[in-house]
Amino acid sequence: MPTPHEFTIAGVYFSPMLVAAFFGIMATVLSVRLISHYRLSKYFAFPPAALLAMVVIYTLFFGTFIIGV
Repeated sequence: MPTPHEFTIAGVYFSPMLVAAFFGIMATVLSVRLISHYRLSKYFAFPPAALLAMVVIYTLFFGTFIIGV
């Protein structure tokens, strides 16, 4: 699979890492909503750090395996 150099939407060029970060943030928002709904966030010592860690993990996942950055 060739590595994408950029994504184009309506003539605007986006970096592949920006697209991966967008999907990572959206996946994190969904995960945090589910974690909050089931009240599992009380088990985190510092929930904002857990949120940031999830953003990084999801961004790396999407960038590595889905987009191929």
